[in-house]
Amino acid sequence: MMFLPSQIHRASLLARTLATAGVLAAIASSASAADRDVIVPEAWKQSYDELHYAPAVRAGDLLILSGVVAGLGPDPDDTDAAAGYDRAFKAIGQILTEAGADWDDVVEIQTFHTDLPAQINEFAAVKDRYIKEPYPAWTAIDIDRLYPDRGLVEIKITAYVGD
Repeated sequence: MMFLPSQIHRASLLARTLATAGVLAAIASSASAADRDVIVPEAWKQSYDELHYAPAVRAGDLLILSGVVAGLGPDPDDTDAAAGYDRAFKAIGQILTEAGADWDDVVEIQTFHTDLPAQINEFAAVKDRYIKEPYPAWTAIDIDRLYPDRGLVEIKITAYVGD
């Protein structure tokens, strides 16, 4: 049987996603609710109360951040994607700080792009202002859309915060 490169890539991506999900599920399930710390910076309290999700959860030595959407501002004339990326990375930095972590603790980044080919270079340039060597693992995925409607990229971070 012969596989096309795109089929191999999709199978590889699925295998990595399932493996990551399995590892995270095993870690999270081994930490009882009492062993997990929910991190909710003041600026995120409304989202926590209304949408019922934590901006970050520390489970054992892992700090798992919810996705942060980088988007254009509310003004329809705002087309500065780099400014939106920068706002999102600043928000992530605030969550990391609230959790007692920093960018050096980041071990994985997952990004979900509404137009990956058009966004990747400018996004990477902004990311590199925050993320330094040694670089974490990074998976970038092209998707159809995000919430809110002017969202461009969703950024999901995992950090190792062990002793």
